[in-house]
Amino acid sequence: MDADLLDPPLTPMPGFAPGEWLNIDHPLTITHLRGRVVMIDFWDYTCLACLRAIPYLSTWYERYRETDFAVVGVHTPEFRFARTRALVERAAADLGIRYPVLLDNERRTWEQFAVRAWPTRVLVDPDGYVRHRAEGVTTFRESERAVRRLLHEHDPEAALPRLMDPIHPEDDPGADRYRATPDLYVGYERGALGNPMGYAASSPMVYDLPREYARREPYFYAGGIWRAGLESFAFAGQDGGQIALPYTAYGVSAVLSPSADPVEVALNLRSTDAPPRVDVFQDGAPLTPENAGRDVLYDGGGVSYLMVERPRLYELVRNPAFGSHELELTVRAHGLAFYSFTFTSSVVAG
Repeated sequence: MDADLLDPPLTPMPGFAPGEWLNIDHPLTITHLRGRVVMIDFWDYTCLACLRAIPYLSTWYERYRETDFAVVGVHTPEFRFARTRALVERAAADLGIRYPVLLDNERRTWEQFAVRAWPTRVLVDPDGYVRHRAEGVTTFRESERAVRRLLHEHDPEAALPRLMDPIHPEDDPGADRYRATPDLYVGYERGALGNPMGYAASSPMVYDLPREYARREPYFYAGGIWRAGLESFAFAGQDGGQIALPYTAYGVSAVLSPSADPVEVALNLRSTDAPPRVDVFQDGAPLTPENAGRDVLYDGGGVSYLMVERPRLYELVRNPAFGSHELELTVRAHGLAFYSFTFTSSVVAG
């Protein structure tokens, strides 16, 4: 039953911590939202799971806006560069987000709501009690059913549209899922433990790329001069830095930035110079239209590459089938920084 999706009305909604807001000209408070069913989405614009969730939030916002329903985004950055308002504004515009978004740069609202993971959706009833909580990307149907249940509790005569179909094929309840390589963070704060390369914190270091037979999951390997930071792994040479990444998955995305320096990032946003380039190969060959991610381009010689114009998530590979491969990335610009790799599993309708 839909009622089973709802928690009892025991936990009052915490307030929003002070911060800047997008898409609204005043800060929202509990008082503003009282009397409405409110979906609060904790997200980050570099998080693949969060980006997959946004179309659902935006669709619910439009489908139920004639009822007493509201959506509020809370952008809690995973990386320090994502505290920059201009970057979040650009991402929100690109994603078509029209509902209010709080910039939770200090994670104060995240902590007040006891959030543990991106994305997290918190559903609040019209009396201000938390009634439903969901993490991850496979619970969209349950979340919408919970919204509908609360709306009917609030107004039994409310005319609601039918439950929406999954937007992404992998969200279909009958889909099969495979175990992919886990997310990989490359800064020494979260990624150094167990990495066979070792790290030299803050100081540039020359790395020798191991032979292919010595490379294994779930690690990345470097060749050239690199500087490890708390969150990033930045190329410190002039040309030809290498990253090798063995993996098992359907696709691979990476969080990349033109620089690990926030001042340089801000300057790059205003620069008219060509963005830094990363050449992308898989299993020793350039990517093809059949396996290239949406951000991949091709030069006149058929080489597949990325242009890293700003800090964000870039899709490198989208293979036609689940399997094991190795990505080889060649960096063409000093300072270009890697932050993380995310791996996706393929699904087959059951």
